[in-house]
Amino acid sequence: MPIRVLICDHLPVIAAGLKTLLDAVPDIDVIGTTQNGMEAIVLVRTTRPDVVVTDLNLQTISGLEMIRRLGKEDEPPNVVVFTASDADKTVSDVLHAGASCLLGKDASPQELITAIQAAAAGQTMLAPNIAQRLVTWFRAQPEPQAAAACPEVTELTPREREVTKMVARGMSTEEVARELIIGEATVRTHLYRVRTKLGVRDRAELVSLAYRTGLIHSAGQPLGDERVVSGKGLRAS
Repeated sequence: MPIRVLICDHLPVIAAGLKTLLDAVPDIDVIGTTQNGMEAIVLVRTTRPDVVVTDLNLQTISGLEMIRRLGKEDEPPNVVVFTASDADKTVSDVLHAGASCLLGKDASPQELITAIQAAAAGQTMLAPNIAQRLVTWFRAQPEPQAAAACPEVTELTPREREVTKMVARGMSTEEVARELIIGEATVRTHLYRVRTKLGVRDRAELVSLAYRTGLIHSAGQPLGDERVVSGKGLRAS
């Protein structure tokens, strides 16, 4: 089935250009465009896109606020943010809001298509310069602590720990479901419960905590087996 995509951009000419680009991709179906953040939320509820492609400067509410609200939906779509800013605060805000992918507006058409495909598969893709900064930050962090440093980890059920480890190693929701022979909705439920118990807001924080507490050890593994798109950007679940 094609990937259902909703495009949000405050400039109609950009939204139209993205639609023209994506309409030519066989496995992508653009189901609508909007310049309005509130309208985007309504469209998500009525059309159920797999992926929302958005910039941050929308009408009525900001792109960040829209992403936060979408994350509270029963079946939230994955979000690809397409922005001209790669400032540290923007990157932090976007990832904490719950976006799956973050690209600069200088990204190539193929990078955007790849990001949409990654988001639809439950993976993450970052612009190369952003990915490099995150790798540098990760390497500067202290060695993993004992799990006792985060007592909440002991509250996880065996299945929740298993799902957490698989996600931290770079597996997508679809891959975890296939490996454990359970539904993707069940995987999402486990991840929601894990985030609630550990007090983390998104997958990025969950993966970081898994390494810091020793649930996952990075020795001998390049940043947790993340998938890297050669010359394009960093992808991880």
